[in-house]
Amino acid sequence: MLQAYEISPEEIERTKIYQEMGLSDQEFQAIERILGRLPNFTETGIFSVMWSEHCSYKTSKPLLKKFPTKAPHVLQGPGEGAGIIDIGDNQAVVFKIESHNHPSAVEPYQGAATGVGGIIRDVFSMGARPIALMNSLRFGNLTNERVKYLFSEVVNGIAGYGNCVGVPTVGGEVQFDESYEDNPLVNAMCIGLINHDEIQKGIASGIGNTVLYAGAPTGRDGIHGATFASDDLAEDSDKDRPAVQVGDPFMEKLLIEACLEVIHSDALVGMQDMGAAGLTSSASEMASKAGTGMEMDLDSVPQREQNMNAYELMLSESQERMLMVVKKGREQEIIDVFEKYGLQAVAVGQVVEEKFFRIKQHGEVQAEIPVDALAEEAPVYHMPSVEARYFQEFQSLETEIPYVENHADMLKRLLQQPTIASKEWVYDQYDSMVQTNTIVTPGSDAAVLRVKGTDKALAITTDCNSRYIYLDPETGGKIAVAEAARNLVCSGARPLGLTDGLNFGNPTNPEVFWQMEKSIEGMRAACTALGTPVISGNVSLYNQSKGKAIFPTPIVGMVGLHESVEHITPSHFQQAGDCIYVIGETKAEFAGSELQNITEGTYRGKAPAIDLEVEATRQQQLLEAIQRGLVSSAHDVAEGGLAVALAESVFNGKGLGIDVEVQGDRTVALFSETQSRFLVSVKPEHSVAFEELVTDAVPIGMVTEDDRLSLKASGTRVIEEKVEDLRKLWKGAIPCLLKSEA
Repeated sequence: MLQAYEISPEEIERTKIYQEMGLSDQEFQAIERILGRLPNFTETGIFSVMWSEHCSYKTSKPLLKKFPTKAPHVLQGPGEGAGIIDIGDNQAVVFKIESHNHPSAVEPYQGAATGVGGIIRDVFSMGARPIALMNSLRFGNLTNERVKYLFSEVVNGIAGYGNCVGVPTVGGEVQFDESYEDNPLVNAMCIGLINHDEIQKGIASGIGNTVLYAGAPTGRDGIHGATFASDDLAEDSDKDRPAVQVGDPFMEKLLIEACLEVIHSDALVGMQDMGAAGLTSSASEMASKAGTGMEMDLDSVPQREQNMNAYELMLSESQERMLMVVKKGREQEIIDVFEKYGLQAVAVGQVVEEKFFRIKQHGEVQAEIPVDALAEEAPVYHMPSVEARYFQEFQSLETEIPYVENHADMLKRLLQQPTIASKEWVYDQYDSMVQTNTIVTPGSDAAVLRVKGTDKALAITTDCNSRYIYLDPETGGKIAVAEAARNLVCSGARPLGLTDGLNFGNPTNPEVFWQMEKSIEGMRAACTALGTPVISGNVSLYNQSKGKAIFPTPIVGMVGLHESVEHITPSHFQQAGDCIYVIGETKAEFAGSELQNITEGTYRGKAPAIDLEVEATRQQQLLEAIQRGLVSSAHDVAEGGLAVALAESVFNGKGLGIDVEVQGDRTVALFSETQSRFLVSVKPEHSVAFEELVTDAVPIGMVTEDDRLSLKASGTRVIEEKVEDLRKLWKGAIPCLLKSEA
């Protein structure tokens, strides 16, 4: 690309170079109307990143407004760096999920690492101390050598950054499907704690106040990263490598401590992370929210490379940088704090009354743009929506029960499916214990962290079955929210709210937009029914390569509260003699299931049905039973059905087994993925009280001490296996696939 100063506004218009930056002809004409003239190269770049989908949500904004975002316990909903929910005692939990999909497809280690770094900054920019990280990952099948490379390097990147920065990675989920082969999904979630009186917001108020830049110097990495994330992934994706940022977790650790010290100074007015679109986004958004303008002198910006022009400085997405507004005359107080941690903090501009974003370099104005044109007044598109062609065909298909000749062999195959198999290979690389708050470590339905100095704890989960959403977006959207809430309830926590990571294909395809629209409607219904408002989130579109969209994947990151640590409930069976119950009846529902994946190699039919009223009642009853001390363990019945849930419940090294009998068709009873079901163990002395409280609970057997998984169906023994043999298959599946030759 030519240097910025070599390209005149007229040449930009004539050659349509703005299209390479992601702007349409209509958008370029709108910019000309806003400015009353043709934009120069730097201004064109600024508009292109701020009007990109990644920054402006221009196609998804009409849909996002459908989410319920308010509740008495919501202190901050969508619109800031992260959302905030009250947990009592003047404390609040801060959390958000963010995607880094395209960078991770091109440079998986740094793409994943900087995704972690960015989401941590979103949380501490609110004034919260980051206490935990989660992730939600999607890859193609592990029979593909490039997929193995992407998977290994993404996990290495998450571990490399998270372990060094001193924030524990306490859980997450990984699923594998062919639709993600060229476009993996890497969604990182961060959770923080804050006192109500320390909440910060990204605003640039107070005319004459100083704009302060703190952290790492600016380089040429990540230029146009936001635009890169707002377009289809190119087949020759190596050319996009410069759009991937490079992270430094050790500097981020210092930045966390400095920022958390600075929030105690009343000299600080506002603070925001320089994330997507770098200086451009943080500065213009802070000014727009405050109803002010901002003037910046780029000669003062710390630079890592020589001869950087205004275009490069404004669009760089170099990591570990923060922008602050500080009361005039008190800059040195803030600078001194950063210098104490060995970090640069310099004045780069000031808040001005006129609502313009003015950029100067070498004594000349390089850009002058109305701030609201970049933020609040970015274009919004109401895209055409057309029901996917396959949907009615799937809805008309009769329910089929797959033929299973040997149920014991099928259980073994299911336990070795990468989506079901143990993820120990992944989470063994993460430091889950740093900060010493982790009570329930990775591998359970939900991670649990104590809130120091209290009797409370927080439960966290990420979830989404994209196969169901592909088959039926609205039903699948309901299931995604319900399953996340199920995970928290099983841990003994009351769900508080969620953050969403909405990963879809190209929204200009009406069928993809329909998938977005219907899945959000389903999620909205479940959020309302289960009392879990959406307080933050992220949209990642254009997730496809070679013209094929990924499965629609709206990730749900949900946080719940244990009123007392005594309510924390394990997902594994605890002792021999306990009674085993299934809450909820089982129907023949195999569309989108792991069994269908094995037997047919595809997904078709009606997604499992869900009744949100039934879901809410069962969750409420189970949570009450847990809080009364009636439940020894609880686990949701998910991928692979009841047989897989039973096996997982004895994979805890205690030498326990089960003796269980199910009724009806054995394939349905063991492998169906009917929703709203829980697998629970209860001490015999509590069984009467439990059955009175949980109306849909059905006893199916006992926990034994003989290390055997013994399953009967209507009086006939169908599975009799040593637990340890099954556990070895489950635990070894992913390491074995990674070592095998494709």
